[in-house]
Amino acid sequence: MKTLVVAATKAELTFFYQHFNLPDGDFVESKNFDLLITGVGMVATAFALGQYLSPKYGLVLNLGIAGSFDRSIPLGAVLNITEDTFAEFGAENGDEFLTITDLGFGENHYIAKTQRKIELPQAKGITVNCVTGSEKSIQTLMERLNPTTESMEGAAVFYASKQLNIDCLQVRSVSNYVEPRNKDNWKIGLAIKNLNDWAIAFVGEMN
Repeated sequence: MKTLVVAATKAELTFFYQHFNLPDGDFVESKNFDLLITGVGMVATAFALGQYLSPKYGLVLNLGIAGSFDRSIPLGAVLNITEDTFAEFGAENGDEFLTITDLGFGENHYIAKTQRKIELPQAKGITVNCVTGSEKSIQTLMERLNPTTESMEGAAVFYASKQLNIDCLQVRSVSNYVEPRNKDNWKIGLAIKNLNDWAIAFVGEMN
């Protein structure tokens, strides 16, 4: 069965495209894997997966960059996100946050389901609509969820994969620390290179 490689943007997989000599498209089919570029955010991701995800795939591999709440993790580090949470999916009750699970209307937390073992440090992610950039928001999220990383797509990919009972891996490289927005501190180029190096090796082993 094929693997579906999923990323939000082409820029995050620049070297992957080059290495496998892939045409410049948002959905690219090849012999052993297909590649889907969804667009940024959980809504775009869900829509794209709704168009292309099917039981013909044995594995969904979600790749991308992420921010890290943990400053002991070096920028550029590649991580295996083994659980992910929709951080904002629920309701405020005064100062208390009620998850969609608390409200009885669904799930907000997902565990990666896969038979594949990969030699990467494991981390816990959150998925957000608004990238965290204030000390107050950081403190609130750390107290409530204690995440390692944040992205704008991860939990949506876990959700879609779970609906079709397809194994899913989420691998992200750290491009920045979660802090008040400061582009001078970002290492996006390093994160993308390290992510692509890992992805090329991993997908290459399946060929």
